Amino acid sequence: MTEFIIRAVIQGIPLLYGSSGEILTEKSGHLNLGIPGIMYVGAMGGVIGAFFYETRTTNFQGWVAVLVTLCGSILGSLLMGLIYCFLTITLRANQNVAGLALTTFGVGFGNFFGGSLAKLAKSEITSITMTKTSAVFARKLNVSWIPKVLSYSFLAYFAVIVALIMAFVLRRTRVGLHLRAVGENPATADAAGIHVNRYKYVATCLGSVIAGFGGLYYIMDYANGVWSNNGFGDRGWLAIALVIFAIWRPVLAIFGSMLFGGLYICHFYITQLDFVQLSVPTQELIKMTPYVVTIIILVLISTRRKKETQPPAHLGLPYFREER
Repeated sequence: MTEFIIRAVIQGIPLLYGSSGEILTEKSGHLNLGIPGIMYVGAMGGVIGAFFYETRTTNFQGWVAVLVTLCGSILGSLLMGLIYCFLTITLRANQNVAGLALTTFGVGFGNFFGGSLAKLAKSEITSITMTKTSAVFARKLNVSWIPKVLSYSFLAYFAVIVALIMAFVLRRTRVGLHLRAVGENPATADAAGIHVNRYKYVATCLGSVIAGFGGLYYIMDYANGVWSNNGFGDRGWLAIALVIFAIWRPVLAIFGSMLFGGLYICHFYITQLDFVQLSVPTQELIKMTPYVVTIIILVLISTRRKKETQPPAHLGLPYFREER
């Protein structure tokens, strides 16, 4: 059970990063379906930085490797967020189409550069490994009075801290109030003197950077520094589903990510029980559980129509200042 909880938390951290970034974006009224692609590019940006640092330096320094990797991840995911903002805010393109295009582009970007790095590393398969950098990122908090079930790497703790800070800012600060006003009614917010486009740009770009950390964590901690094309799975889409499950609340996303992480891997542990025999199709059905739970939650909040469980009123809708 201890091992299962630890693996569930590690599996849930990328989902927490992705859902936290999407919650921040959606609070500004933008539905970013490009989160899977952004997480992919965020991971690839970190991989590029770690790869070149490991292969070009003769004096490896852990803190430098972390800094270079983080900068690469931030740069990659930030550029993706800026592209999305330019398309949907400046050019007023359809948010759904732009997000899906961003996901397709992000996966293609990651696979292209992943294959290129594999050729530079002279690997026979499309896979590269950053062992030294991963060892630094995956280093667990080793304190005698902290139980093993609470000992994780610094990026895991940072994910929870980001979600808690986001919850506080959204509910307790003037900036959070303005951001929620932009998502609920941008015309009213604009009339009150709030710079709508600025809030949308900042929230979307910052949300993209946070989501990019989810991809970086998956590669450097969960996958032990091993990059393989199309190895990220459907975790980006699961992060978007988690936003609905958490009813747009970062604190609920913390618990939801751990639950989703546990549901995503529970079939591995069920099959280890002597009295349980699961076929491969049954295992795939169990992996669908997070999506089924999300659909049930979506139906419930749609029928109850409580204000606190609804998405921002202007979510997914373009804002034209001339029409207010």
